[in-house]
Amino acid sequence: MNRRRMLLLALPPALLLWLGDLVSNGPDGSRLPLLSGPLALGALLACHRVAVETLTAAAALASGALTLGMLRFAPAGGSWGVLESAALLALLAVAARTARVPAAYVLCPLLAVAIAAAPVRMGFPSDAQTFAFLLTVAAGGALALGCYLRSLDRRRAGAVSAVQEAERLALARDLHDFVAHHVTGIVVQAQAARTIRETAPEQLDPLLAGIERAGTETLASMRRLVHVLRAAPDAPTRPADLLTELAALVAAHGDGGGAAATLDVSADARALALAPEVETSAHRVVQESLTNVRRHAPGADEVRVRLTARGSRLRVEVGNGPAPAGERPPPGGSGGLGLVGLRERVEALGGRFDAGPAPDGGWRVRAEFPPAHLPH
Repeated sequence: MNRRRMLLLALPPALLLWLGDLVSNGPDGSRLPLLSGPLALGALLACHRVAVETLTAAAALASGALTLGMLRFAPAGGSWGVLESAALLALLAVAARTARVPAAYVLCPLLAVAIAAAPVRMGFPSDAQTFAFLLTVAAGGALALGCYLRSLDRRRAGAVSAVQEAERLALARDLHDFVAHHVTGIVVQAQAARTIRETAPEQLDPLLAGIERAGTETLASMRRLVHVLRAAPDAPTRPADLLTELAALVAAHGDGGGAAATLDVSADARALALAPEVETSAHRVVQESLTNVRRHAPGADEVRVRLTARGSRLRVEVGNGPAPAGERPPPGGSGGLGLVGLRERVEALGGRFDAGPAPDGGWRVRAEFPPAHLPH
């Protein structure tokens, strides 16, 4: 939800609370709570621009100072500032969720005390005690909500980190196998060159050219391997032929009970000579995307897989039409992290990844890989 929509949703209840403060404020009561409410709401809405620690500290000190000042100098009676308390409760939940831990231990209790103490501005001990108790309970609920959301954020961040690390390791295994393949070719050609250097020296140039080409390919793969780690020795293999494997994936999607899928490969894409890690990653993007279609929108029609070329860059797009109305949610929920892994894999190769709703109500996944093509 964007900030403009949040502002539009917050304004009507804020206006009602402020009107409540205005109506309940006696003719001899202080007008300061009528000003503090909008200021507290402004502080809440400024969380995306100003550090939440700064806003929390300023709000707690300002509210506490207003309470002490009204007890000492302002006339009793009227509202203590319901809009102010509501905005500060929301700010307390935001601070409990997002404030840095050392500061949160001090600022959140300080703000909670300021919120609970606000009703003493009314000057009526019995009413002040009742509202102070209610605000204390509300402050505890805001703290609990913020801490719960913080734990969910931490769990989500840990899951995303685990998926990213797993994808890096899978890419490292692929690259290790590719580098080993290139180095083996270099060794074999070097041995052949030594064998024929005396008997057929005219054949050395093609062998040396092959060694140079294999060395170039190895260096290109090694540049990507520098940033990832080698994991377990059991590694997935490179698809024998990308287009053949993609055709099999598309055919299997229709055979699995879902809508028939189509594969469209442009002539420019067929002409590209791709690095092995790009082939494997393109295969992974299509495989994961078709799995998501089968899982999240099994009744969707028009499942399309397209491979095109933009210069020397390979572009992979997988899209599907909208799912039929009333379709049951996928088993296990819809909060998977497959797209996180795809993004990590594509961006690790220097490419771009995008996934989101399509204009027709379906879903679309796009990946564009860098021009890491092999020399011919």
